[in-house]
Amino acid sequence: MKLFSFFLICSVATLTKCEVFTALVDMEDLLDTEAVLMRTLSSYIDAQEKRLDSLKRKAAEYAKEHEEASSDISEYLNNPINAYLLVKRLTSDWHHVERLMQDDVGRVFIDRIAGYRETLKFPTDEDLNGAAVALMRLQDTYHLKTNAVASGVLNGVQYSSEMSAHDCFELGRQSYNNGDYYHTSLWMHEAMDRLQQETNKTTTREDILEYLAFSTYMQGNVKVALTLTNELLELVPSHQRAQGNKVYYENQIKSVPVRQKKGEDGGDDVDEAQFAVSEKETRPKRSNDEVPEREMYEMLCRGEGMMSAEKTSKLKCRYTTHNNPYFILSPIKEEEAHLNPNIWILHDVMNDAEISTIKRLAQPRFKRATVQNYKTGELETATYRISKSGWLKDSDHPHVSAVNKRVQAFTGLTVDTAEELQVVNYGIGGHYEPHFDFARKEETNAFKSLGTGNRIATVLFYMSDVAQGGATVFPHLNAALWPEKGSAAFWYNLHKSGEGDYLTRHAACPVLAGSKWVSNKWIHERGQEFLRPCGLTLDS
Repeated sequence: MKLFSFFLICSVATLTKCEVFTALVDMEDLLDTEAVLMRTLSSYIDAQEKRLDSLKRKAAEYAKEHEEASSDISEYLNNPINAYLLVKRLTSDWHHVERLMQDDVGRVFIDRIAGYRETLKFPTDEDLNGAAVALMRLQDTYHLKTNAVASGVLNGVQYSSEMSAHDCFELGRQSYNNGDYYHTSLWMHEAMDRLQQETNKTTTREDILEYLAFSTYMQGNVKVALTLTNELLELVPSHQRAQGNKVYYENQIKSVPVRQKKGEDGGDDVDEAQFAVSEKETRPKRSNDEVPEREMYEMLCRGEGMMSAEKTSKLKCRYTTHNNPYFILSPIKEEEAHLNPNIWILHDVMNDAEISTIKRLAQPRFKRATVQNYKTGELETATYRISKSGWLKDSDHPHVSAVNKRVQAFTGLTVDTAEELQVVNYGIGGHYEPHFDFARKEETNAFKSLGTGNRIATVLFYMSDVAQGGATVFPHLNAALWPEKGSAAFWYNLHKSGEGDYLTRHAACPVLAGSKWVSNKWIHERGQEFLRPCGLTLDS
């Protein structure tokens, strides 16, 4: 599927709020919508061609008769039949031609599409903006060059055909609407480059210049903004906004003291700022301890800043039963991903049949994933979590019950007080920024309605492989877990004392390519008193 075809579909219609960009599984329905629209458009073209063919035939008939009459008008009109036919052509025949010319065949098809909106899934303007923001997020997180993304290349892999100048222009326009002038400039420059290469132009130079000039000004480069505005006025002298901006930019330049150029005092001259906006430069290397959390999160997503060889050399893999008869015939494949705090990866703990069932049951229940407001305890959507989720309980299917029993077996904790199994599918560039699974002391309303205490542990099942991106990263541990279908990650969120382990702060990296399915089993404190007894110190 073409990587950017979503933008084409989004431009067709806006409807009720469906947020298809938040889950890739919902995007699959858009291909059905696109197929219906393609058939409708084809039918409309056929109807238009029939109408035009009729008009062409009538025009040919008129031309033939007119040419014959013009050769000898008197002789032609002396024939009463010709006289009658001339009058007929200019009355009833011409009325028919007028009806063909006035026939709005498109109205029928527009009405038909309006009917489809009641039954088919259409994206909204919010979806278009969300998809554009997702591409910007991927570009920043994975340090993707604008030209490479526009060429359909992600991290060196060709995934789709190239974007047109208008595709790039729309990305820039969406960034502009979000007040993101850096990405506006990048994508408007790319649109300009591609426009120059296009034979059949998909946008105009003046449209690009209008956005590019202002976004350049908003980034502090008034001189270049003025130059771009002057270029726009050469193309459209009557452009009122550009005329006003030109005066404003000129006044801005006059109000700033002129600094002497190096060339004026005998030194080497320096070039003026170039029109092209450069991609953000990589910062100087620092030790992991000096890197801010956000930057470390993105580094780990790219596979950078990982644990030292000294730490990874102490990690082990093993077959284990945890002294549980459940695993005697089929021991757990347990891999240590981090020590202190311990994070384990358990391999092959969910089979394909269970994954298929859980996906099928969860999809009809999908809603935009939420986060808990730490002040009110209420659930709400957030831009830093882009996915859809649904909840499944034991009684929904034996496969769900089997998975929950397996969780109890390999964690040694009861799931009687655990939350239902949360199933998640991530959308375009789907991610979840750094967060805690447990409630902090100030979050007094969190999980209050459950009455089962805090989240003592997390089990995160990976239900799909992901081609690129989508890792679970722990910025304060320099650890990254990469999705592997059928595996699960397990860690304790709380120390034995009941205090939160702040080192377990983690994030879901944006999905660069592929579809990421996971399910979460959050285990709560109540019922664990004798299974994981409290200690007398923070981490005992």
